Amino acid sequence: MMSPSDLLPGPAFSEHDRGRGLFFLKIASAAVGFAMLLQLSVNNNFLVQEIHISGFQAGLLETARESCGIFAFAILALIAGLAEPLIASLVVLVFALGLSSYAFAPTYGWVIILSLVWSQGLHIWMPLPNSMTLALAEKGKAGARLGQVAAFGSIGSGIGLVAALILTKAHIPIRPLYLMAGGVAVLGSAACLMIPRNIKTPGPKLLFRRRYATYYLLCFFEGWRKQIAMCFAGFLLVKNHHASLSVMLVLWGSIQLASWLSAPPIGRLIDRVGEKRVLTTYYSILILVFVAYAAVNVSGILYAIFVIDGTLSVCNTAFSTYVNRIAPASEHTPTLSMGVAANHVAAVAMPFVGGLLWNYVGFRWAFLIGIPAALASMVVVSRMRPGSSVEETVVTAQAGLPMDGEM
Repeated sequence: MMSPSDLLPGPAFSEHDRGRGLFFLKIASAAVGFAMLLQLSVNNNFLVQEIHISGFQAGLLETARESCGIFAFAILALIAGLAEPLIASLVVLVFALGLSSYAFAPTYGWVIILSLVWSQGLHIWMPLPNSMTLALAEKGKAGARLGQVAAFGSIGSGIGLVAALILTKAHIPIRPLYLMAGGVAVLGSAACLMIPRNIKTPGPKLLFRRRYATYYLLCFFEGWRKQIAMCFAGFLLVKNHHASLSVMLVLWGSIQLASWLSAPPIGRLIDRVGEKRVLTTYYSILILVFVAYAAVNVSGILYAIFVIDGTLSVCNTAFSTYVNRIAPASEHTPTLSMGVAANHVAAVAMPFVGGLLWNYVGFRWAFLIGIPAALASMVVVSRMRPGSSVEETVVTAQAGLPMDGEM
């Protein structure tokens, strides 16, 4: 049961500090988006054309990279109570250095080592933008602010992809693009230093509460689903359908444009109708996407499915607004961090399993195993309790009624 102290508000900000913090948080989100989506868009071409990896090696690489999510949870627990903008600046710098070094990676082994460096920085960063946005957002506008920050991430990604496409058309090889991505990420690290420093993480260092079981389960299954898109969807287009780097850049650019247009209205939709309806629709569409990856053999149609799949990720905003609704401000970051850890337990296992299936059973099964995860997620979502605020959650708990995820 929550105590009255759990209802204490987060840090107070003047309108000037709130506006400044949100502005520089958007800049940092755009810079990381620029670097991360550039890496994602060129990664499969780099691995296939420069490193010459197999489907199993692709899965093994992703398993190693995603293991950093588990360590990120432990690190975030250790640094709880420190200023989040300073932490964000440091980890984005680590991300930038590791990613830039891809330009010099000679072998598959070196790619794994450098992936562990930049991935560790990225995974510690992952819950911080949402946490800082929730701290800076005005009451009743959490979903809208999260959508705005996500939209800036998409804008940065779009700019990076356009720049990469122009350079590719000018016959610049893949490796220098990683240097450009790392340089922009350094600017994002600097932007984090301009966010108000009194955004910190009070409360427990390690947080696992039964009342947040629904959120943890959703994050776990999302980790399984996410890796199908990140590890195997693009790899399918490049390996089996010989998609060029220019084509992949255009596809990723289309995803970012669609995400930029859809993130703010999706955020407002979540505020209006709630997470339950949005997520139920999201998982229903995902099942059709997985079937399409396995059954369709026409490149043009697969390109469209790839864009739809990537754009659907904007619905993940519902995870953060759900935490904002059921958890007090003092528990936002440790709860989000626990979600990252749960996400990556699945994200570590799925690429390895998918890689084995790709090599020994056929590529289709690397996509069909996403259907059980989507169905399980729909069952979990059906247990969500409607509501609109943490105060309602506290009243429910004090009345002795079951919380989301409790029986």
